[in-house]
Amino acid sequence: MGTVVILGVFVADTAYRADRMPVMGETVMGNDFALGPGGKGSNQAVACARIGADTHFMTNLGQDDFGKLALDTWARAGVTPHVREINDSYTGAAFIFIEERTGDNAIIVSPGAAALISPADVEAHKDLISSADVFVTQLEQPMDAAMRGLELARATGVITVLNPAPAADLPEGMLALCDYVTPNETECEALTGIAVTNEVEAEAACAALIAKGVRMPIITMGEQGAYLSGHGLVPAVQAGPVVETTGAGDAFNGAFAAMLANGDTALRAVQYGCATAGISVTRAGTAPAMPYRSEVDALL
Repeated sequence: MGTVVILGVFVADTAYRADRMPVMGETVMGNDFALGPGGKGSNQAVACARIGADTHFMTNLGQDDFGKLALDTWARAGVTPHVREINDSYTGAAFIFIEERTGDNAIIVSPGAAALISPADVEAHKDLISSADVFVTQLEQPMDAAMRGLELARATGVITVLNPAPAADLPEGMLALCDYVTPNETECEALTGIAVTNEVEAEAACAALIAKGVRMPIITMGEQGAYLSGHGLVPAVQAGPVVETTGAGDAFNGAFAAMLANGDTALRAVQYGCATAGISVTRAGTAPAMPYRSEVDALL
């Protein structure tokens, strides 16, 4: 397997289940609580490492218990961290309220030290980026840091992957730095203005992204699968009853990057991404739900 460098965010997910949300000033009794690792970049790094790539993750943490959770998570997965610890900040965290009856959720994310990731932090790892086969980033950390990472990777011929999540306005020229972009339907509409519900609409959206400079767009379409520009729809892979879909996109992106780094074709990498996501949704959690290469091989 090749080398993948991922720039992104870690947050500790604190999930509470209760019959209803309390009103201001009220306390209600909860039914369940879970604490686990989260953050798109971190989840993608875990997925990538479990598929077998030499995976490096760049981020900022505080010096606290949630920072230790991050380091322990990466150690178990085989991810090599490249971390700036910030004494006067804290490791990011997310409050997730889940309404028991409906499963609807409300979320507050406080990124903490990760909100301070800067272009200078990225520059400090320019040799690491230039030595990679694939560079991946998302939009949870500051935009200028993501932009600088893509610029450094492109300048040295490293394959660039942007997962444009969460949806945001992109700076001029960012998409032209991307070999691959991997939006879901909502993110794709934000980038192109084209609603994507079927293959015809997906191809039109891909054409719009190519016109903005992307070499090969890929639109993840949930239970339908993923649309690979120039090929068509790669079907989703069913691996069992769905338990939780939260980390499916991260599973896809991590596995996709790992297979690209291995020298596989984009089509093969998308197929692995779909299978990895298909297994992940049969398990609770995000990072803990990411499957290993042997499991994906067995499914395919």
